[in-house]
Amino acid sequence: MDYVKLGRSGLRVSPLCLGTMNFGPYTSDDDSYAIMDRALELGINFFDTANVYGWKLGEGITENIIGRWFAKGGGRREKTVLATKLNGAMSEWPNDAKLSALNIRRACDASLKRLQTDYIDIYQAHHVDRDTPYDEFWEAMDVLRQQGKIVYVGSSNFAGWHIAKAQEAAEKRGMFGLTSEQSHYNLLTRTVELEVLPACQDYGLGVIPWSPLAGGLLGGILRKLDKGRSANDRMVTELEKHRDKIEQYEKFCDELGEDPAHVGLAWLLAQPAVTAPIIGPRTLEQLEGTMRTLEIELDEQALARLDEIFPGHRPAPEDYAW
Repeated sequence: MDYVKLGRSGLRVSPLCLGTMNFGPYTSDDDSYAIMDRALELGINFFDTANVYGWKLGEGITENIIGRWFAKGGGRREKTVLATKLNGAMSEWPNDAKLSALNIRRACDASLKRLQTDYIDIYQAHHVDRDTPYDEFWEAMDVLRQQGKIVYVGSSNFAGWHIAKAQEAAEKRGMFGLTSEQSHYNLLTRTVELEVLPACQDYGLGVIPWSPLAGGLLGGILRKLDKGRSANDRMVTELEKHRDKIEQYEKFCDELGEDPAHVGLAWLLAQPAVTAPIIGPRTLEQLEGTMRTLEIELDEQALARLDEIFPGHRPAPEDYAW
């Protein structure tokens, strides 16, 4: 495994990040443990989760699964760069959500308990909180760092100007600021190229794309449908919106002799500021198959062809002005 630095930090992570959102709702505890064990064996040391994952209000199901896995010992916690997130509601009470100093303190302690660890490597704001000033946000995060409960701070779903405001507020306090930004980014969804990616490049944030395969649309969906595998109504609706592009894409992947899922991930790794796309395997087979991504090098001609199929954006303002 060739490890890479996360943004401007000295933290070294694998170029694929293990997403755990399926753990609990779709993947059993034992299968989740097996996937995490195999990920470490393959050299994937970067795991992402969130306090709301499991999708039962306040239960933190996925964090609990990871915590029970850490409790097995064997260096599991020490080998893992652990990222979790807060912002979503964990109860119906008004201060158990968003990014107030009170919720940051409570949510961190609750995640530490569920995860059965005494520190979080990257503590991420799951979404921007327009009601909390950045001075309050950074003061709370600074306290957690001084207490040894977190090491780095990251953002998720921030706009470019949110990143700028957060970084400028951190700099005034003499703090390192954001280390990473977790954004929705794939061949079909390229809006972040306008301002988020340029902001991340300028401020030195590593980008961690979520939904790198557009919910499965870029994972060879036409082949799966041809083989009789079912797709839900939402997926079929989305496929019909983009069928022409998907058909061209899968045909091009055939020409390359590569699986569409692997090409989509390899394309992301070739993009500016991207550190590690988040993969969300439900099975060991899916995890192991994804490793092929790291062996693919898309040349300029291949990258140009993908841009033809899925037109992207230049940085703003040149994208829409001179």
